[in-house]
Amino acid sequence: MKQVVQSLRSGEIRVADVPDPALSSRYVLVRNAASVISAGTEKTKVDMGRKSLLGKAAARPDLVRQVLKKLRTDGFAKTLQTVRSRMETPNPLGYSSAGRVLAAGGEVTGLQKGDRVACAGAGFANHAEVVAVPRNLVARVPDSVSDEEAAFATVGAIALQGLRLAEPKIGETFLVLGLGLLGQIAVQLLRANGCRVIGTDLDPALCKLAEGLGAETAIDPAALASLCAARTGGHGVDGVIVCAGTSSNQPIELCGEVTREKGRVVVVGAVGMDVPREPYFRKEIALVISRSYGPGRYDPRYEEEGSDYPYGYVRFTEQRNLETFLDLLASGAVDVKRLITHRFAIEAAPQAYELLAGKPREPYLGVVLTYAPEVAALTAVAAPAAVTGEGLGIAVYGAGNYATASLLPVLQRLPGVRFAGIATASGRTAQDLAARLGFAFAGADLPSLLTPDGDALLIATRHDTHASATEAALRAGKHVYVEKPLALTLAEWRAVRSAWAASGRQLMVGFNRRFAPLTRQAQAHFAGVATPLVVAIRVNAGAIPADHWIQSPSIGGGRLVGEACHFIDLAAAIAGGAPLEVSAIGSGRADRSPVTNDNVVVTLRFANGSIASVAYVADGSTALAKEQVEIFGGGRSAVIGDFRQLDLYADGGHRAVKLGAVDKGQGDMLRGWVAGLRSGAPCVPAEELFATSLATLAAVESLQTGQPVVLADFEASE
Repeated sequence: MKQVVQSLRSGEIRVADVPDPALSSRYVLVRNAASVISAGTEKTKVDMGRKSLLGKAAARPDLVRQVLKKLRTDGFAKTLQTVRSRMETPNPLGYSSAGRVLAAGGEVTGLQKGDRVACAGAGFANHAEVVAVPRNLVARVPDSVSDEEAAFATVGAIALQGLRLAEPKIGETFLVLGLGLLGQIAVQLLRANGCRVIGTDLDPALCKLAEGLGAETAIDPAALASLCAARTGGHGVDGVIVCAGTSSNQPIELCGEVTREKGRVVVVGAVGMDVPREPYFRKEIALVISRSYGPGRYDPRYEEEGSDYPYGYVRFTEQRNLETFLDLLASGAVDVKRLITHRFAIEAAPQAYELLAGKPREPYLGVVLTYAPEVAALTAVAAPAAVTGEGLGIAVYGAGNYATASLLPVLQRLPGVRFAGIATASGRTAQDLAARLGFAFAGADLPSLLTPDGDALLIATRHDTHASATEAALRAGKHVYVEKPLALTLAEWRAVRSAWAASGRQLMVGFNRRFAPLTRQAQAHFAGVATPLVVAIRVNAGAIPADHWIQSPSIGGGRLVGEACHFIDLAAAIAGGAPLEVSAIGSGRADRSPVTNDNVVVTLRFANGSIASVAYVADGSTALAKEQVEIFGGGRSAVIGDFRQLDLYADGGHRAVKLGAVDKGQGDMLRGWVAGLRSGAPCVPAEELFATSLATLAAVESLQTGQPVVLADFEASE
């Protein structure tokens, strides 16, 4: 299919041929008929992409600070690889579209193939022939509304949310500041709400259009103050909807001048926000910044997991704002047809963005991309022809930032390794990586990778897909590398173990810290010690927002399962024994369930008598080093500091080992995995990986029950 993407490095916009997106249980696949280019949000993105590297840094100092922080912790080479990976990944454009449903996921209700829908969301409702959109960001289109009109629904919902925050009342006088696409819609919405509307813009043509759409008058800002005073008996307007887009502080200053006492100002556009205190204080003006298109925005539980807000408590969500705007289009209360100034077929999308950049210089407002009425039916990619030549064929399922920055570059440099297929949730990403890294083909989904071509599958998708993808690959006769965690539940763990036992194939889990150079040197330091070891691991993990996907028990598994599993495996690798018993306790936080508590201490007892503790902490200071490992036994000690320094103690002496950069073992792990595939002897016995994965799940059980968990009993439990 065709999709519009932008290079973050060069700013170039192109139409790429990419695989269709995959369908998941809470999503809807939609064949787009039309999509709207946002002259505000998308123009900002495009302008940012076209800046030089220094220009980008000046515009986004927050990102510069993130890079500098990563540079301090991970070193130059790793940081450079991560930045390059993100800069080279094409960025999808678009967030407002409409089309027909191709298929609905298993958990989606109320929609079926052929239904016309409006779609919302950056990263979902892209400028592409086929899009995968979460159910809560889709709304059914009334029969009387055309596809082009429906494509404006997200933009309309943004304006509508701004009005809801302003709480307009019949008979009030409102000012709409900025009469671009959002402003023209806001004028109509206010008029439909029974308000008198004044508009202002620097462009006389936009002022004239606003008057034709319901504004009593629309004028240049220079004459605005006197007009507002005259129209309101000297009181000032009841409220202002700011739809302008400018870094200037003038709009917010003008609002303070023309708004009445206890009036309302709602900022929908991106303007300078150096608020002058005196007029806002003196008049006690309420100032609100509208957050996109309604309650649910930026909440992954609503947008991605499909959890709706109760109707009685949250009357208008993102989805219900979309539905309301579509109803207003159907009733004729809002007209977007008069706002369309340009139409481009998707193949000509780069020309549309040149228009936004002022080439050619001509006025524009509503810019619509159109799509051919028939797009090839969505099917799995056919099995590709076998790649000739010798080599270990590795297919890749999922390619987020970690995989593209830390895993694939290592594999790409290994001799005798060839990349077979790649499939990602976004076909655009798969297509780009296939071309950039030399994959034989870009697949549409997991089944497209389980073909005779390729010996092994690397799985780097979100946590909730790890177990099912691993099981499917093993049963298809593939060797598997899967990123941690192996499974989120005991049932998933059992299913994967059964598939592995029957497959005769190797299984590797991405527990890389056991492969770190300093871990290996610490193990060598204790090689002659016969007594049990004591291992203490402290992880200053840092806070992650409660709504981050990894905190979701059903998607990320929580941080204990999703991240602390690394250190349970590391403890087992250092202790050199199989874990027998696990106990876990979490801090007494009222805002965390046992599964999502990210301040936890886990203790383990091993078959050889060794013991270990893992303190995983989210509430510590970021100024403290992130990871520290202490090992004791046989009169010897060792301390690993952030996998950059190792201090070895024995016989009253001390020896320090320092690395030039942090090395957590990703490279050695992948090299060991590939060597094991070639030799037939796995670099880590799968039983060890199953044991530490089981111990992690048992730690969650211990958190819930408050009791130690014996692994043998836990494995046999119902």
